Amino acid sequence: MSNLIRLLATLAAGTLFGLGLGVSQMIDPAKVLNFLDIFGNWDPTLAFVMAGGLAVNAIATPFILKRQRPLLAEFFRIPSKLEVDKRIVIGGIIFGIGWGLAGYCPGPLITSLSFANLDILITFAAFVLGTLASRWVLAHGKN
Repeated sequence: MSNLIRLLATLAAGTLFGLGLGVSQMIDPAKVLNFLDIFGNWDPTLAFVMAGGLAVNAIATPFILKRQRPLLAEFFRIPSKLEVDKRIVIGGIIFGIGWGLAGYCPGPLITSLSFANLDILITFAAFVLGTLASRWVLAHGKN
């Protein structure tokens, strides 16, 4: 029963996330690209969406972390690495370039799959390929 409750909670959270992305129009790459175009047709609405998410997180997280353990997990999965290193900087730059070129970050891209548009499917395939390539590089190259 516990796994079913976890799956239902995950489904509810994902549905809420997708609904929020759709209602806020963040699944439209033009909205994101216009947010990134600060010297042109700048659209600040993405900043409001991010601020809303940050506000909820900033208020809820201290209350959540006061618990001994999460409601639906054995322990909290909190990152132990706090320093900014070369991988974080390089990964962030690559991510930003991809986001700027495609107009999608992973959440809105996955949500946009519901449109079954060829451009979205190609972008998603490239996203998966890039993720697999990064795993291969990290497994076979220098960390």
